[in-house]
Amino acid sequence: HYPTYNCSPPLTSLVPAVLTLNSFQKGGHGGSPSACDGQYHQDSSRVVAISTGWYAGGRLCGHLITLSANGKSVNATVVDECDSMHGCAAEWDYQPPCKSDVVDASHAVWEALGISSTSSSYGMMAVTWEDAGPGPPSG
Repeated sequence: HYPTYNCSPPLTSLVPAVLTLNSFQKGGHGGSPSACDGQYHQDSSRVVAISTGWYAGGRLCGHLITLSANGKSVNATVVDECDSMHGCAAEWDYQPPCKSDVVDASHAVWEALGISSTSSSYGMMAVTWEDAGPGPPSG
């Protein structure tokens, strides 16, 4: 069994987190469509999934969050939950549950932070983030 978490660190300004890499594309290692909108998203889109406690039943769906690391900041849209309670099934691409402090980001987010796919930091690194409010309407 893996540890599970139904809470995350409090949402304050500049929340510390672990940035991980995810593909939100169909066939990517994100598994199923994004929880917020039921859609897949291209790896070239700046999108993220956040741990269950922060996701809070979708409260931040569609919000922009500002991620800071590597001397840079980037906005990304919350489109999914990084499930901290479940895992190890097809819906989660057989991955274990997320830890309580994860922001799971597309390749585009990593690129915007200036982290190359050849960097030793690529795939997992410390960041801070804050809620930048609702994003622009889609469509």
